[in-house]
Amino acid sequence: MLTNEQLSTFRSQLINAKNELQEHIKDGDHYGLERDHPHNSVGELSSYDNHPADEGTELYEREKDLALNEHSLKELHDIEHALQAIEDGTYGTCKTCGADIPKERLETIPTTTYCKEHSPNQLVSHNRPIEEGVLMPPYGKFEFDEQDAEVYDAEDSWQDVARYGTSETPSDLSNSVDSYSETYIESDDPVGYVEDYENFIGTDIEGKEITVYPSDLHEKYERELDEAGTMTMFGDLPPYEIHPYTEEAAKRQQEK
Repeated sequence: MLTNEQLSTFRSQLINAKNELQEHIKDGDHYGLERDHPHNSVGELSSYDNHPADEGTELYEREKDLALNEHSLKELHDIEHALQAIEDGTYGTCKTCGADIPKERLETIPTTTYCKEHSPNQLVSHNRPIEEGVLMPPYGKFEFDEQDAEVYDAEDSWQDVARYGTSETPSDLSNSVDSYSETYIESDDPVGYVEDYENFIGTDIEGKEITVYPSDLHEKYERELDEAGTMTMFGDLPPYEIHPYTEEAAKRQQEK
């Protein structure tokens, strides 16, 4: 049980801490959160012409301000709660079990109203800055998939940005690459098409009159098929189409 002198000492400590904390919060405009936008703190009008790294720094600083402000408000609440406990005559006893809180614990944490055994778990704040809204799925958290999907997803977004350069170097990758333009995940994925042959074939407006346009990609495709010993990427053609290629010749072959 605390004596009146000890209670008076703790009350003075708590009041002084409360006044200092309130003054600090007021002078700092709640860590700058009273401003309309974090740009105001650095003199910027918009994010349009800013480097992404600079924007990341500003976002980090805003997150830190939120955490510090929330921590200060929680501390202020605990101080007021402890002062109210002194007024009610319950200060120094655990709210859960009613046992006396050791004087050493109160000297270390004068705002506590629990003994060590019944100290409540620390709550993790889920309040996040509004700027993080652009990082929500599907553009913030995703894994590189192995599906040949035609939809434009988060992986495609990252690859579009990574083509202009990343912090990776060829030595950072497990597979060997020929240039820095390939130093990002799945850099060999096709852009604007699904199958390789779509690079060198075309049709008329009705999807007919298939035409092959000779190119380096066409030659490379042919070489890969020859090395695989097949005529198409999905396997060999039926026997009668291997040689000769015309239906007339196939009929004559069947008649023999």
